[in-house]
Amino acid sequence: MTLPHSVRLVEVGPRDGLQNEKQPISVADKVRLVDDLSAAGLSYIEVGSFVSPKWVPQMAGSAEVLAGIKRKPGITYAALAPNLKGFEAALEAKVEEVAVFAAASEAFSQKNINCSIAESLQRFVPLLEAAKAANVRVRGYVSCVLGCPYDGDVAPEQVASVARELYAMGCYEVSLGDTIGTGTAGKTRAMIEVVGRDIPRDRLAGHFHDTYGQALANIYASLLEGVSVFDSSVAGLGGCPYAKGATGNVATEDVLYLMQGLGIETGVDMNQLIAAGQRICQVLGKHNGSRLARARLSQ
Repeated sequence: MTLPHSVRLVEVGPRDGLQNEKQPISVADKVRLVDDLSAAGLSYIEVGSFVSPKWVPQMAGSAEVLAGIKRKPGITYAALAPNLKGFEAALEAKVEEVAVFAAASEAFSQKNINCSIAESLQRFVPLLEAAKAANVRVRGYVSCVLGCPYDGDVAPEQVASVARELYAMGCYEVSLGDTIGTGTAGKTRAMIEVVGRDIPRDRLAGHFHDTYGQALANIYASLLEGVSVFDSSVAGLGGCPYAKGATGNVATEDVLYLMQGLGIETGVDMNQLIAAGQRICQVLGKHNGSRLARARLSQ
């Protein structure tokens, strides 16, 4: 398999990265982060989430953040919308794209969103119909594709079944998420091989957590399988809620370094990206989760 000439990085830091932070983060700081990421050349930024603030308090100001950012042409500003009510709020906030979320594990679905996989997919039907009518694209996420904190191993066929449903419903792209970061390169390739029988590989994306230090290896394995879209989070923001103190999202800076080394275009400026990550880490008073950023900043 030849490697792709270019890769699209989906920046999830402002949403997936910040949603588990304990301390409150101001709308102004979130706006600055999104504007910094736009300036760094990222073409797709997940800005926030229209879920109930009762469940995810950090995402309460998503509409204000979307109203405050400097939108640049050619950049997609997206948000997570778990149901029709969330979609309507996202539409009002002028998002260009929304994302919906299902799990490949029954236990994770029950514990995370209090319903079965089948019920969660059913909830998306009116949302996708409304999105089609409003001409808004929908991206689908499947979590726990390489393991579940409750069920352990997850069969690739189970992942394929959920991904197929999302794709058939009208999700233009399906992002495969290794939520607990236990996947390895061989398992990643085997899973993509099965899912890729039903969905064209140019419609798949990889969302790898670095909990076990395997994210970059899994991204490289995905490249070999023909996947060319990857979700990542600036400065590795976003811990893993299922493993205390563990790393969560793979750092965008580290993924960018891998792509640069392979001669793959991303359109992202490394220096501006590092500065954006360092700035938000200072706001949060936390350690920068990108190994590359730490190495460069210590020179």
